Amino acid sequence: MADMSSTKPLYLQLVETLETEIREKMEANEKLLSERELTQVYGVSRITVRLALQELEKRGLVYKVHGKGTFVSEVGHQAVDLSMTYSFTEQMRRVGRIPKTQILSFERVQATEPLAQRLQVAIGDPIFELERLRLADGIPMMLERTYVPALIFDSLSEKELQTRPLYEIFAEDYDQVIRLADEEFYASIALENEAKFLGIHNGDAVLHLIRKTYNDKNRIIEYTFSIARADQFRYKISHTRGE
Repeated sequence: MADMSSTKPLYLQLVETLETEIREKMEANEKLLSERELTQVYGVSRITVRLALQELEKRGLVYKVHGKGTFVSEVGHQAVDLSMTYSFTEQMRRVGRIPKTQILSFERVQATEPLAQRLQVAIGDPIFELERLRLADGIPMMLERTYVPALIFDSLSEKELQTRPLYEIFAEDYDQVIRLADEEFYASIALENEAKFLGIHNGDAVLHLIRKTYNDKNRIIEYTFSIARADQFRYKISHTRGE
């Protein structure tokens, strides 16, 4: 692999080689070879491999799971930085309504297999589970269940969450820069317990939203499942055409 006539550092040559492999031959969440295996396959030193993997992580092409290895990211480095990531608190203030959040529960739990996959952590890793009721002008709008990795937000507390928005805590207390919010949504009907919290009838229409939030290192720092009232909540998306 090494081109000794090139002035480009060896680790960047390896980055280019691995990036081509990732983009052309590998799938999202597929595991890369270990550092030892990469040194053998490409005939380079362990430090060269480590520098290359660090650069690939910076570019958003891979992510690391402690004790498991390095994996291909779901989103590539072409994703743009978000200047306006969706925030319920900010959105309600923008339309002239008074937002309020009620913390229903907050606890530290171990990641089950499905949650580990969604947060890109190892099974059994510590995560925080947060349930909130979001209101505007005193009207229940949305019921949310949020999961964040405790390895990143180790000192997160219910007291903090009662007084400040989650994304503000991310940025100011943990230096987390939000790069991308990947969201999907679909229509459904409210179950009895959901209807009770939202102040609607069992079977009324609701909107389900699922969000994965990525930081600037392409790590998932939030997974949220929300249930919003269809009669109160509007969801707007702006599309721009590419080149």
